[in-house]
Amino acid sequence: MKVLHINAGLENGGGLSHIVNLLKEAKIENKDFELLTLQEGPVAKVAREAGIPTRVLGASSRYDLGSLKRLTKIINDGKYDIVHTHGARANLFVSLIHKKIKATWCITVHSNPYLDFEGRGIIGKIFTALNLRALRKADCVFAVTNRFAKLVIEQVKVPTSRVHVIYNGIFFHNNSEIPAKYEHVYFNIINVARTEKVKGQELLLKALKELDNSHVRLHIAGDGSQLENLKRLSQDLDLGPQVTFHGFLSPKKITHMYRRMDLAVLTSYSESFPLVLLEASDNQVPILSTNIGDIEKMIPNEKYGFVAKVGDLQSIVTELKKAITMSEDELTEMAKREKRYVSEHFSIKNQLDSIEAVYKQLVN
Repeated sequence: MKVLHINAGLENGGGLSHIVNLLKEAKIENKDFELLTLQEGPVAKVAREAGIPTRVLGASSRYDLGSLKRLTKIINDGKYDIVHTHGARANLFVSLIHKKIKATWCITVHSNPYLDFEGRGIIGKIFTALNLRALRKADCVFAVTNRFAKLVIEQVKVPTSRVHVIYNGIFFHNNSEIPAKYEHVYFNIINVARTEKVKGQELLLKALKELDNSHVRLHIAGDGSQLENLKRLSQDLDLGPQVTFHGFLSPKKITHMYRRMDLAVLTSYSESFPLVLLEASDNQVPILSTNIGDIEKMIPNEKYGFVAKVGDLQSIVTELKKAITMSEDELTEMAKREKRYVSEHFSIKNQLDSIEAVYKQLVN
């Protein structure tokens, strides 16, 4: 079976990890999977470094619809059985040619399609409508949580028979491969996320203020449209040296930071199945999340991590206090317990096996 994965190519967060990890596992298993990005960017760069067969369409801009003829030729000449798109732009491009290609078309819904372009005015509304239209046209939709599957079926109106829930996975390391933690003075919290409204970092800053605990330090690793607003909010809340904004960090630098972190936190309003929490768990850092996605699958009860209510400041404060007042040994044991659980259930191999099973149904 020959499969072509398509992405705009400009991702640098969870979307990039999802695509590249999946294709790396396919390469390990000698699957005939390839990657095409619409433009040169981080996804193609990281994929090439991983030895994944990669090509770039060479779209001259985000809106270069003139490259559609080239894309159609690549797909048909390549004789792919499956074309699998990730992200709204890739979805749009293939939606405009899907009647001209011979391959079966799948889409992965990585995030809430109604929120992807929130706050971007008329352009955002247009792209939202086009992406929803693409979802309805695809032969198959992979949703990374049950909640997204329900949304796609009930709101987007994609037939139930076309929708499949496939949870994200990562490559987990043996504990012997994880470097020892650095000694550190403060209780360090890390938030790895784009600085966008949907990620809820303003709640995290307000929660830190409510804690009123100078022993706590927050590290925000991410870039986005809200970064300057969050810096101003931190100043307005007089948080001073308690907060460090690192901007975008490479996976290698984030892994290095985990060596001195006591807790990884996501306070998002909406998420898929957050890879950043799986990655923190792989590095034996306890995790705290708002009740987004199917987080109960990742954190089944309080023995495995901390779960706060979405958008609820006091709930976030309460869960942070629980973590901060735990002993170091208790947190360490929680992190080990969580890693054993997620590595068994959410490996990248499990994810690929589940996706490939659907591919085979579609082709047959």
